[in-house]
Amino acid sequence: MFTRILIANRGEIALRIIRACKELGIESVVVFSKEDEQSLPVLFADEAICIGPREPAESYLNVPRIISAAEIAGADAIHPGYGFLAENEQFAEVCRSSGIEFIGPNHEVMRKLGNKLEARNTLSEARIPVLPGSPSIINDKREIEKFASKIGYPVILKATMGGGGRGMRVIWKKEDIDSLFSLARQEAKIAFGHPDLYLEKYVPNARHIEFQIMADNFGSIVHFGERNCSIQRRYQKLIEESPSPSIDQKMRDEMGKTAVKVAKQLHYTGAGTVEFIVNKHNNFYFMEMNTRLQVEHPVTEMVTGKDLVKDQIRVASGEPLGYIQKDVRMYGAAIECRINAEDVEKNFTSSPGKISSFHVPGGPGIRVDTHVFTGYTISFSYDSLIAKLISWGIDRSEAILRMKRALEEFVIEGVKTTIPFHQRILEHESFVAGKFDTEFIEREIMQEINK
Repeated sequence: MFTRILIANRGEIALRIIRACKELGIESVVVFSKEDEQSLPVLFADEAICIGPREPAESYLNVPRIISAAEIAGADAIHPGYGFLAENEQFAEVCRSSGIEFIGPNHEVMRKLGNKLEARNTLSEARIPVLPGSPSIINDKREIEKFASKIGYPVILKATMGGGGRGMRVIWKKEDIDSLFSLARQEAKIAFGHPDLYLEKYVPNARHIEFQIMADNFGSIVHFGERNCSIQRRYQKLIEESPSPSIDQKMRDEMGKTAVKVAKQLHYTGAGTVEFIVNKHNNFYFMEMNTRLQVEHPVTEMVTGKDLVKDQIRVASGEPLGYIQKDVRMYGAAIECRINAEDVEKNFTSSPGKISSFHVPGGPGIRVDTHVFTGYTISFSYDSLIAKLISWGIDRSEAILRMKRALEEFVIEGVKTTIPFHQRILEHESFVAGKFDTEFIEREIMQEINK
């Protein structure tokens, strides 16, 4: 087992990893920017090292400074959390070449999965279901016309190195190709440094279902059931839940086995998430695999009783997983709302500022993962996530009732938040009935707000 872990991240995920380290008897070292000098991770870690000013490029994305901090602190492993460098294969390679274990998969696996087109082709050859699309990079508009006429409109352009909805454009008809191709290439170039795009069949009214997996270095791989992440706006997840109200046990078993097959095909180790698109006929298709801990991992922890962060650390240290698939049980239902400092009425613009009052909810079945406190300042330099509010119930109805109660109890003053937005979603009859898809927010909620 590791003796010291450096956490190359900030905010609530840094705090979550610190807590896991404490329970495992591992010393934690956190790096921080000048902006985060008074943060809770800095307060609760065993050691904290300042690595630069608030700009991410000079601190949380600065690989040489992070490696230097790890060497100075005597850390034998680095946990990247999520975001920042968590899916950067070059960072993972530098860590290991410096004699420091990277808590995540092998950098070659990360590279293959980071290129969405390469991952898609690799898994297609292994008979994993993928959506029809282009087998190579789209170089000009004529290729789009060719594939679209073959597989039918609508189609979607995706950045090969993309994520988070950037570099993606849905093409509904031939006349839109010119403008959307140029926009997608430009956005991909700015966001990822690569303008390369590929084409895929677009599935309207789809559901976004993902499976959490964990794999050790001895060939053992398990899945922990699914999370429904269909409540999203512009490809950004807002609410996640487990189990999905639209999946039965037979489909869960089939999708879970496919997720494990994906990990085996790639010789994957560590925590990962296999993401699927599900159409209205309940046919599912591989979309991508995230090579890190997910923001929404607490949902799975609540229904399985597993500590994914501790298991992730154990596996990275060379320990066997310690359980097999039949040992994983889902019990009850859990929902997570991402509470962001955003002004919904102003098109979800960030709402930085000082928190003048902060009271977290409690009671049966409620968990709050947050790094915020009264007097804390939400910075414009970082992600707007304030807290992850998670409810658990014996069934979905109870989980919804507890979430509604918790949202009422959650007091955050000084900045605008998405709490009222979540309350609106949880009151909507389609959400309560479990009848929603990835277009639900734009089709139902945003239309109501914009009336």
